[in-house]
Amino acid sequence: MRITHGFRSLGTPHAVTIGNFDGLHLGHQAMLARLQDVARTRGLPSCVLSFEPHPREFFTPEQAPARLSSLREKAECLRLLGIDRFHVFRFDRAFSALTADAFIEQVLGHTLQARYVLVGDDFRYGARRAGDFALLAQGGQSLGFDAEFLPTVEIAGERASSTAVRQALAAGDLAHAAQLLGRPYSISGRVEHGDKLGRDIGFPTANIQLKHNRPPLMGIFAVQVYGLNGAPLPGVASLGKRPTVKNPDAAPVLEVHLFDFNADIYGRRLRVDFMHKLRDEAKYPDLDTLVAQIGRDVDNAKHYLATLT
Repeated sequence: MRITHGFRSLGTPHAVTIGNFDGLHLGHQAMLARLQDVARTRGLPSCVLSFEPHPREFFTPEQAPARLSSLREKAECLRLLGIDRFHVFRFDRAFSALTADAFIEQVLGHTLQARYVLVGDDFRYGARRAGDFALLAQGGQSLGFDAEFLPTVEIAGERASSTAVRQALAAGDLAHAAQLLGRPYSISGRVEHGDKLGRDIGFPTANIQLKHNRPPLMGIFAVQVYGLNGAPLPGVASLGKRPTVKNPDAAPVLEVHLFDFNADIYGRRLRVDFMHKLRDEAKYPDLDTLVAQIGRDVDNAKHYLATLT
């Protein structure tokens, strides 16, 4: 998969879909499947058009929803799903000022050379979100592309959406989140040096780099970790602010203790699949109490993960 940016013309006609695709849940996957079907039929490469940052992060960062996936995680998922090109526009003041007509002409026409454009049934675009599907279809007639919208995808009677995934994760309902995603929720990142407290208290941890300071879930989890061996490695993870040892304003940290594992993995990129929430974070009166609770978390995580085999 090729990753490209900006307004420079790609020079090749494409079948295009547009969106933020945060989390790439089953609704997104249905759109990508439709895009690829049309692309194959017409002999066109498939292209996903997205924006960084999310428009809501640009306009109202304090009110923007928690990210389900980083840009890199999104690109990796698109690659695995067989998309040919991922084109990213930087969402800034100038881009946000594009009129709906300019978006159609400059982005879809000039840059992406679109011959087919697929959007969701609620897709809006252009300054003040003035563009709708009727205007998109009209622009396609002028610029030579067909426009199609995909109706809402429902899973067990519920609309598959990034919002629904966030709500399930925030509630600790990882099974429901996995149902909407079509896979367990995961976070990927490189292993960084931490304060080594886990090693000192007998539970060494891999500190996974977080790209955003507002993860969509918090607590203690049974996890499976990919990126070290062919098979997933079992572990227990803490994602949060570590209230026993840090102040309340500390940035959240993802720490993973891998069972029966002892190797130098600094710099390795891992994917952590969140399989089951064990409990919320808690503040303990001293390290001895914390260590005893971690021991119970390890036992509970091992017990849960054993039920998956």
